[in-house]
Amino acid sequence: MDCEKNFIFFLSKPLCLLCLHKMIKFSTQLTNWYRNNARDLPWRNTRNPYHIWISEVILQQTRINQGLAYYLRFIDRFPTIDLLANADQQEILLLWQGLGYYSRARNMHEAAKQVQNLYNGIFPSTYDQIIKLKGVGEYTAAAIASIAFGESKVVVDGNVLRFLSRFQGYTQPINTSKGKTAIREMAETLLQNADPAIFNQALMEFGALYCVPRNPDCSNCIFSNSCQAFSAGIVNDLPVKSKRVTIRKRFFNYLFLYYFNENNQIIFFIQQRGKGDIWHGLFDLPLIEDDKCYDFDKLTVSDYWNENIANHHPVISTTYKDFIHQLTHQQLNTRFFAVKLENYNSHLIKEEWIGVTFENHKEYPTSRLIENYLNIIIPTLIK
Repeated sequence: MDCEKNFIFFLSKPLCLLCLHKMIKFSTQLTNWYRNNARDLPWRNTRNPYHIWISEVILQQTRINQGLAYYLRFIDRFPTIDLLANADQQEILLLWQGLGYYSRARNMHEAAKQVQNLYNGIFPSTYDQIIKLKGVGEYTAAAIASIAFGESKVVVDGNVLRFLSRFQGYTQPINTSKGKTAIREMAETLLQNADPAIFNQALMEFGALYCVPRNPDCSNCIFSNSCQAFSAGIVNDLPVKSKRVTIRKRFFNYLFLYYFNENNQIIFFIQQRGKGDIWHGLFDLPLIEDDKCYDFDKLTVSDYWNENIANHHPVISTTYKDFIHQLTHQQLNTRFFAVKLENYNSHLIKEEWIGVTFENHKEYPTSRLIENYLNIIIPTLIK
């Protein structure tokens, strides 16, 4: 059997000496490359499991150039896990604002409380313990266990899936359980002769910096002589992914409701989003969700308008603002109406509405969508 063309052969067969040699050569090449080329990042200069955990949570679905500033702010504000556990969730969400996927922040808060209650504030030191923390999956548990504690667990993120599927020439979908298992088994075999902390970080870094999604510089790659995808001319065809999940389209009609108080300050209303939907715990503008974005006539004949707004003698701005906001599995088609309440009556305000000023509204965490709109509307009203 041609060992180089059947690299995955040794996953379920006894290792021949040639296969073993190729494994060691791969691991050595990769770790040497990492030591010479890895980016100098703060979480790579520590074995503190808490700091490594914070970095891994932030960098899920987030690029390093965006996540770095958030990481530094979090560690500065919550340098120890007990401070995070005892923090107010609203403060955590404010620090998180702009990163998206806010369940990560809520789960991180709950996991910190678990560490306080179950492990006396000492971060657990094994994969089997770490994976039981709220919001921690296989990848994050393996990263912490291997990097902080040297446990022999492989990490398999998107960069690793792409890099190893190309190296092997793996043509099955990698976003299936079968595909992920195949790549994980390959990585586990390669890890046998390497330092888990260095090897895992090297795998992720090579995929992020060199074996990039589009047009990687294969001719100068240290693995070009043994990469099956390069040999077959199919680098840009890999990895293969099964058909994506259908995107759900939603239509939000937002209402920026405001009035002038006795001090001639502009007050506008926000409300907190509940559980079971996007942006749980964040603050939103009042809204009407329907099967389309409204025009002015549709808005003013709606039940929401007549029950909650009409009695305040509302005056709608002659313009509105549209945004399309893309989430992982949802597309939000949004329209924002600015509405001045000429005859504001506090007794007729919905209980969940919170009146805020331009000065204090930043005390309430909001989605990037709402933040973008407020950055547009506020300057137009304070001229």
